[in-house]
Amino acid sequence: MKKMKLLCIVIAIITVIVVIFWLIFGDKIKVLYTSLNSFRDENLAYTFQHTPEIQPTKKISKGEKIFQFKKEENITLADGFTFQETFYTTEDFIEDTKTSALLVIQDDCIKYEKYFLGGDENTLFSSNSMGKSFVSALMGIAVSEGYIESIEDPIGKYIPEFVGTELENIPIRACLKMASGIDFDEDTDMSSFSINTLMGKSAMKVISKYGLQEEPYTYRRYLSINTEILGEVITNATGYSLAEYMEEKLWKKIGTAHDAYWTLSNGKELAMGGLSVSLRDYARFARLYLNKGNYNGEQILTEDWVRDSFDIKEEYSKPGANEDAYNVIGYGYQWWIPEGTKEEFMAIGVYGQWIYVNPTKHIIIVKTSADPDFMEKGYELKHVEFFRAIAEAF
Repeated sequence: MKKMKLLCIVIAIITVIVVIFWLIFGDKIKVLYTSLNSFRDENLAYTFQHTPEIQPTKKISKGEKIFQFKKEENITLADGFTFQETFYTTEDFIEDTKTSALLVIQDDCIKYEKYFLGGDENTLFSSNSMGKSFVSALMGIAVSEGYIESIEDPIGKYIPEFVGTELENIPIRACLKMASGIDFDEDTDMSSFSINTLMGKSAMKVISKYGLQEEPYTYRRYLSINTEILGEVITNATGYSLAEYMEEKLWKKIGTAHDAYWTLSNGKELAMGGLSVSLRDYARFARLYLNKGNYNGEQILTEDWVRDSFDIKEEYSKPGANEDAYNVIGYGYQWWIPEGTKEEFMAIGVYGQWIYVNPTKHIIIVKTSADPDFMEKGYELKHVEFFRAIAEAF
């Protein structure tokens, strides 16, 4: 009888603990489960077209006036392209890379637009890491408005969690260039970082626990936490949330046709890649950079900022730096710069999200995908050749 009573007490205590744990962490566990389930291979296409319905987000309202691209009947794209002595047909490449949408614009005219996995021109596609390039734009605006004195300022000046740590004196510019030197591995440390923040820990407090692997500007190592730091600098310096700042200073000013949404992590915008944007609005953003920061006569980004965003003169910024798989393409201020003389620049997101701009041909290409094989060797360079083949056909 005593044993039974003791067992009942133990069960009651465990039940109370479980209930308390669920009351405290239940919502976070639900978000974690939803996030993990969303990234199963079979769910990718749906997830990347319905993120605002799946995850907590913050709305970014469009402006009153829409910039309308001209539109023609779809052209016939180039038959294919050659990469490492192998010829790939355009049709097979589009299918094999699980393309969900493809948009080709030249001289503000839509030459080709097609949706493959259920979306249309009103669908909001997940940016993944293409969102980093938007954060770079917001940083440029914050500097031009005087909220941030200089991108050579130390990040500890704007982020109190870093004061007294090894990270305190890292220049903002080093984070923009992915050359911060923070002792973090994108492949092995990102999962624990994401889980910690999803469970409610402050991203900056988590990052502050990492030390320096090397001095800033020594190497380029692609670390998404660098962009999280940039986002925190912007919000702390301006007093706006990222979504609010983007809405007022960028989204309402470049003629976007749709509202955008920014995914929240622990109540804050996921700076490293949480935007949901329509295909044509991605192109409207790219058009701002193609026009050197100017939209219909208004200089939204300074010409200097746009120019410097694509500057890869430092050795660590150049294509092939460190012989690292992440560095086969050059890197500016959160923009990718392919090797060559065509002045191309790109935004890239995991699972096959692309903005490609070729200024010499006045071409913008946006390609979204749901490709679980995005980590295969040569994936990025193969896409560069695909985009170049399309551009050269004009």
